[in-house]
Amino acid sequence: MSQILHTTYLGPVSWWQVIAHAEAVSINTAEHYVKQTVRNRCRILMPDGPADLVVPVVAAPNHTPIRDIRISDHGSWRHHHWSALRTAYGKSPFFEYYADDFAPFYEQRYEFLIDFNEGLRALVASLLDVDTPVTLAEHYEPLSPLPEPSLRPYYQIFAHRLGFQPDLSIADLLFNLGPEGLLYL
Repeated sequence: MSQILHTTYLGPVSWWQVIAHAEAVSINTAEHYVKQTVRNRCRILMPDGPADLVVPVVAAPNHTPIRDIRISDHGSWRHHHWSALRTAYGKSPFFEYYADDFAPFYEQRYEFLIDFNEGLRALVASLLDVDTPVTLAEHYEPLSPLPEPSLRPYYQIFAHRLGFQPDLSIADLLFNLGPEGLLYL
């Protein structure tokens, strides 16, 4: 079954479960940008608990399509995000294995949020061997209703102190489980 999804910044595990089980996926680039959502933020597990990483965007008028949302270069968010990922996952089983794949996304500048998100999505799909065909929808299509996530506990580096934290960014699953993340999905 084909799914129509919104874009995400290192989307949550439940979003990736939908992709892994779909026959095909269309990312809706014509939907209106929605503030304070996974479109420009991801949740990771820091040593003291979950934390959101937010990609700053340039203010845009209401009803601006997501494909036209520009990333703001205000501040040093790329450095902050990469430092946070290193702090959160530097000692996880697979961080060093994948670090060189992720680092370029925090070194180069992207003009549009959709390009940044899609680059990371394609990278994660290749690292997890998720081969679901994904296209970008240029015209608005209603988003598919997402099923209630089925999130079983998996190994997380700080679970011994914080307990299992469900539905974090796919980065959490990837850095903790590596290629076995596909089996979890």
